[in-house]
Formats: sequence, structure tokens, C-alpha cells
Amino acid sequence: MGNDTVSKTLLIAGLLSIVCSAIVSSSAVFLRPNQARNKDLDRKKNILMAAGLYEEGKSVEELFQKFEIRIVELASGDYDENIDAIAFDQRKAARSADLGLEINAKKDLAGIKRRSRYAAVYLSRDDQGDLQQLVLPVHGKGLWSTMYGFLALESDLSTIKGFAFYEHGETPGLGGEVDNPDWKAQWPGKKAFDHEGRLRINVLKGKTNPGSPDAQYEADGLSGATITTRGISSLLHYWLGEEGFEPFLAQLREIEGVKRG
Repeated sequence: MGNDTVSKTLLIAGLLSIVCSAIVSSSAVFLRPNQARNKDLDRKKNILMAAGLYEEGKSVEELFQKFEIRIVELASGDYDENIDAIAFDQRKAARSADLGLEINAKKDLAGIKRRSRYAAVYLSRDDQGDLQQLVLPVHGKGLWSTMYGFLALESDLSTIKGFAFYEHGETPGLGGEVDNPDWKAQWPGKKAFDHEGRLRINVLKGKTNPGSPDAQYEADGLSGATITTRGISSLLHYWLGEEGFEPFLAQLREIEGVKRG
């Protein structure tokens, strides 16, 4: 009976808690490098998938070597060579007092409140060094979550090569249909800008009309997910607009000699 006192029971429970906490903490520290590598590998895979360059069974690292990573200052559209493109974390930068900024509510189409002053962009080139594709990171509010994705543009910097989200918390079967291969398959060939350079891409509440002259600038919405659909359209307008990548795209068109047409 002497060994069954409340104080001894509490002591043993406390010691077990300490031991378990130490094990969990040690495991978290030990696994952190692997988690970071897996996260980086997943990011690269999603960039390749958006660009249509992912090949099942092939090394993601080898395929990703096709990309040149550059850091862009969004306000000016200039490349910034002082930031390590490999180590740059756009989400952390958005929260930083030095690298992030608060977005004017009237201009915050994506509903994200803050953004980084800088963004990593991914360019692929052919053997002659000519631009083939540009992949841009985009994100914005859906119904329940902030949706993170990549938008790939072809060498004309207007035609969409691919568009996909890699992280979101939208409702399965509704907003979660952004993961549906059929929904993602509609994006290649859509035009983000018209011949005069006006931003035209839009996600409809319903289905596009193939016979409409505007069909090339329109994508099907998500059935039963009006707010998510509106969020996708809005985030595209934000990131392709003057608050996002518009200054960079203007400079890149000039550098690469891209003509609208």
C-alpha cells in the first residue's frame, strides 16, 4: 500500500511526461533536416508539374536543373542579386519588417493583407538560351484557407502553360476540386493578356462558352464553390497586376524581345 501513494503516482507520471517530451523534441530536431529537404523537393515537383515538365520516375532534382531561379523586387520589376535565391522563403519574408509590407486594403485583391517585397521566379530556357517558360508563385484567400500555387507562362509571357495549387484547405468536393486533373487540364492555352497587354484572364462562376470570343481568356469555375472560384480569379488579377508581377513582366518582355500578338 505504501507504494500506491498519490505523491508517488504523480511523481512517476511527471517523470514519464518529461521523458516523452524529451523524446518528441529530440525526434523533431533530428527529423527537421529531412522535413526541410522533403518540403523543398515537393516545391520543385509542383513547379515542374505546373510547367508540364514533370516526368514520373525521373529525378526531380535533375529535371529541376532546367530552371534558373531569380529573385525579383516586385515594385520595380528588377532582379535582386543580393538575396540568396536558393534560401529565400517568400512566406517568412512577408512577415518580416524589412522584407515584407502591408497591402492597402483597396488593392488587396488576393486578400492576403501582407506580402513580401520580393519573389522567386523560375525561368527555363532552350539550348540556345531563349526563354521557354516562366513560372510564378501565386497565393490568395479562398473560402477556408490561403491557397498557394504556381502559374506557368509560355515564352510569349501571355499564354498559360499550366496552373495548379500545391497547398490549400478548401472543402473536398467543392473548392477542393482545384486538385481535380480535369479542372487543371483546362488551363494550358488560356491567355492571361490580350494583344494590347490588358489583363483578361477570369474564372467564371459557371462554364465557359467555347464559341465565345472571350473563351480564350476564361476558365470554368468550381461548381458549388463560388467564394473559392472568386478567390482564384482575384488572386490571378492581383499577382499578374501592378501590385504583383506586372512590372517584372514588362521588363522581361523588353529583355527577351517578346512581342505581343
